[in-house]
Amino acid sequence: MSRPAQPSIGISIQAGDWPPKKALSELATRALGAAIAALAGASEPTRAKNETEISLVFTDDARIRKFNKEFRGKDKPTNVLSFPQKSGPLLGDVILAAETVRREAALAGKTLEDHMAHLIIHGFLHLLGYDHEEDGDAETMEAVERAALKRMGIKDPYAAA
Repeated sequence: MSRPAQPSIGISIQAGDWPPKKALSELATRALGAAIAALAGASEPTRAKNETEISLVFTDDARIRKFNKEFRGKDKPTNVLSFPQKSGPLLGDVILAAETVRREAALAGKTLEDHMAHLIIHGFLHLLGYDHEEDGDAETMEAVERAALKRMGIKDPYAAA
């Protein structure tokens, strides 16, 4: 199977306390590059070869809560949501929520950047068709996440503390 090329990345900061756009762009580029490299040895569900765009939206808990309620029926904020596109050059949108991401990073003793990298990779894999609803699917997805994060020098987020 062919792996996707490094997508072009659109960054939108809608709300929340995020690092500067340049830092977000650099982190996203590194995270997606690591995910793509990790996929080189994985059996990934992939769509058309020409899909080369991804939209990353950085927002706050209030806005992601609205999306989560509308599209998933869950009236609460979440750390990341992914919305794959069915056709065209855009793989889809990955949306992160500032307060939840910061809180999770602090609770886990991780840097904000490391946790954001993990969530960008996680959301990207959802755009490619990966899921974690079933145990076997979760193991497959987490293996790719671990491999990508290792390439970035980031500790395994699933390892026991």
